[in-house]
Amino acid sequence: MSRHVYKPMLAKVAPDAFTDKDWIFEVKWDGFRGISYIEDEAFSIKSRNEKELKYNFPELSELAKLASNIVVDGEIIVMIEGKPDFQALLERGQATSAGEIRKQTNKAPASYIVFDILEKDGKSLTKLPLMERKKILKDSLKEGPHVFLSDFIEEKGEDYYKAVLDKGLEGVVAKNKESSYEEGLRTGSWRKIKKLKTCDCVIFGYTMGAQAREKTFGALVLGLYNKDGKPVYVGKVGTGFTQEMLGDLMDKFEKLKTDAVPFKPEAGDKISWLEPKLVCEVVFQVVTKDLRLRMPRYKGLRDDKLPGECTVDQLVELKKIEASFETENKLSEYESKRNFQQTPEPVGGEKKGEKQIFVIQEHHARRLHYDLRLEKDGVLKSWAVPKGFPETATQRHLAVQTEDHPFEYAKFEGSIPEGQYGAGTVKIWDKGHYQAKFWDENKIEFTLEGQRLNGRYVLVWLKKAQGKEKSWLLLKGKE
Repeated sequence: MSRHVYKPMLAKVAPDAFTDKDWIFEVKWDGFRGISYIEDEAFSIKSRNEKELKYNFPELSELAKLASNIVVDGEIIVMIEGKPDFQALLERGQATSAGEIRKQTNKAPASYIVFDILEKDGKSLTKLPLMERKKILKDSLKEGPHVFLSDFIEEKGEDYYKAVLDKGLEGVVAKNKESSYEEGLRTGSWRKIKKLKTCDCVIFGYTMGAQAREKTFGALVLGLYNKDGKPVYVGKVGTGFTQEMLGDLMDKFEKLKTDAVPFKPEAGDKISWLEPKLVCEVVFQVVTKDLRLRMPRYKGLRDDKLPGECTVDQLVELKKIEASFETENKLSEYESKRNFQQTPEPVGGEKKGEKQIFVIQEHHARRLHYDLRLEKDGVLKSWAVPKGFPETATQRHLAVQTEDHPFEYAKFEGSIPEGQYGAGTVKIWDKGHYQAKFWDENKIEFTLEGQRLNGRYVLVWLKKAQGKEKSWLLLKGKE
């Protein structure tokens, strides 16, 4: 057997599917991660927390006849009616007696989907590119009744993701073709894209049940660990339980009761506190700004996860990705109109200072106009103003809303080449900070604090300008 115990490479959460020739896409299976060590006619399957899994899944012993002297990575799943069933898998993993294991094996046989090879004939392969490892895997492991090689497609991640969801599966994992196998790390070379957001949480207690749940519990009290190793409350989950789950959980809770209070509960909650020994997976819709789970639903216990692995980084990373993706979406029109190999304009991204900035750029294109840009939500909201800024409250100048621009555009001056969108010379006419007094889809009131302009201005959307949904009026407000 390999003397080295490998830690599984991890995938970062991605907000949506994508198409890229440098990536491959595989099904994200809803199962137990397992690294298998196969030597001669002996084998071992270790979970993420190094628990031996082969005794609970004896049908996977066929691995010893399908390969020799290799270490592979894969996912153990149980299929019920053509779909992975995590609850059935959980029951398989919790069986202890030989009779119960045999019964569960016959009732719900497991499959092992192998997607990577880490070692062959005592030599580590982790530094090789993914596609080279895939080729070695195919040459080194035969498939059997319970062991399969993971299928994948190249480039067309969006189409594949849609097809996977249509089959009722959880999502896909995107992997860079050149990625090495980075043990225990979550670098972004692998990305998981799921229809639903999930989080692995520690169960710190439960609230009292009522009516039909009077003898069990109302909701689980969930927490995660911060960077200092202290527990942080992230919410409660009271849905997603079967009657059997409620009973099984109460049996486990009896041995874990404690008087220790890890964090302040919500007002009015009467909680039975538990030692933080159990990890559960929760499906949810939104993470709030204070990192609370909204509309969570219980999915099941995760015996393959250690409580210490359940950190707030799961939610912090998700919030960062969502914010980044929102900005990317805002700038998609800007990017689609430009060839950045030819124009000196910035590609840009999201940035934000303590005060919101504005810039007015004098743009000598086919016709001279001025571009007003106001920072909002990490980008520059933009309007082309053909006649410049009104000087009195009686003047009304047309302002045509254009695509959002990246924050870096506030510093841009230069010549956009002929043949490119907006060809001509751009120079900064005024810049500074601004304060938004009111902002909705129909009206924006703001005060400029610039080098040239100071004072109150108003943008009003021209609802009645048919076919000109981007037309606004720019007015100088009364001080």
